[in-house]
Amino acid sequence: MNDFNSLINEHVAGKRVLITGGTTGIGRAAALLLAAHGAKIMLFGRHRDKVDETLAEIMSLERETICYGMVADTANREDITRVFDMVDSRFCGIDILINNAAVACQSIMEGNYEDWHYVVQTNLIGYMACCHEAVKRMEENSFSHIVNIGSMSADVREENSSVYVATKSAIQGFSEALRKEINPLGIKVSLIEPGAADTAMQEDDAAKKKEQVKQFEMLKGEDIAWSILFCLAQPKRTDIVKLQIRPHLQLI
Repeated sequence: MNDFNSLINEHVAGKRVLITGGTTGIGRAAALLLAAHGAKIMLFGRHRDKVDETLAEIMSLERETICYGMVADTANREDITRVFDMVDSRFCGIDILINNAAVACQSIMEGNYEDWHYVVQTNLIGYMACCHEAVKRMEENSFSHIVNIGSMSADVREENSSVYVATKSAIQGFSEALRKEINPLGIKVSLIEPGAADTAMQEDDAAKKKEQVKQFEMLKGEDIAWSILFCLAQPKRTDIVKLQIRPHLQLI
């Protein structure tokens, strides 16, 4: 029987990974963890300082790796084109896509049309567009992998969170249908749905979030990163289709 480390070496080490929203929270934690296990990383986010900080942290790891980053926004069609132009020029293809870039939004009674449009463009259309471009580059590969980061909100459907819930419910349905479409190509699709996590999406101050993590009421970004690694490091015959992760005391 293969041990977990041998599966990581087979399915992560040396693989070309694109992470959307890879400069903060879950995306940043995933970039660091996968790089530490030998993956080649390309990431992007909306702010240059965060891109540079994340790349510098990856380069400081004990394990030598390759990493690239750029400023881009998944809500912008031209930016997605630029991202995949960079994928082509730097990596000549892609093995793993981690769709993570998303923004928070509350009730439909808050904000306006432009606000909702941006949220849907980021949280849904951006996922779809990146999957479209990635699959075109994965078709000739054997057992590539797409990981979509969703949310428990798709099932819990909290009050006063209708816009965000709409996008994460859509990601749930999209991931299920996408898997049926592209599994025959040798491409795996996994959906990870975290509960409350200490990321920029949570509006509480840093001290309160730190206390919630301490009390097992909130996850850390690295908790989800380990879940991503778990999904990737499976035998080829095995798909982790949907993985829900919640803090121990988030009793919902």
